[in-house]
Amino acid sequence: MAREWSKPELALCLVVDRSGSMGGDRLATAAVAAAACLWRAPIDTSVIAFSDDAFVLAGQGSGRAPEGVVTDLLRLRGHGTTDLALGLRTAAAQLERSRASRKVTILLSDARPTAGSDPAEIARSLDELVIVAPADDDSEAIAFAAATGARCVGVAGPSAIPEAIGNALFG
Repeated sequence: MAREWSKPELALCLVVDRSGSMGGDRLATAAVAAAACLWRAPIDTSVIAFSDDAFVLAGQGSGRAPEGVVTDLLRLRGHGTTDLALGLRTAAAQLERSRASRKVTILLSDARPTAGSDPAEIARSLDELVIVAPADDDSEAIAFAAATGARCVGVAGPSAIPEAIGNALFG
């Protein structure tokens, strides 16, 4: 039996802002987004949580079970400052490990950096950046998207995530 190796079509990196402005329902929304991303590209997806530090909940290509990632996200509490550049640099490093032809960074954040360096340069260097922002607090995310060539989607809560992710990736 011969195996055929092919290049994955889609790699995703979900970058979750867990700073003080992104607690509560916003982190629940991130958990739903992680489940949606892991369902869309279960093999080639990574999930990162960041504030003034960043840690990888699921590494690119790890194949970590969605249930574990979602559970970890639901355990997070919003706190700290927002080092947006650090979160995006961590995403770039994860996506660099993928051989996919399309690499998409999905940032769940109000895109309001309060620490670290200017995130615009790293945002522009990503293949594709989609910002999923709280619909009631998306003005800075919209401005950041416009300045960096990203797309921005506002969501009202967890139930809006599947459609927003689908539209952002395939709409």
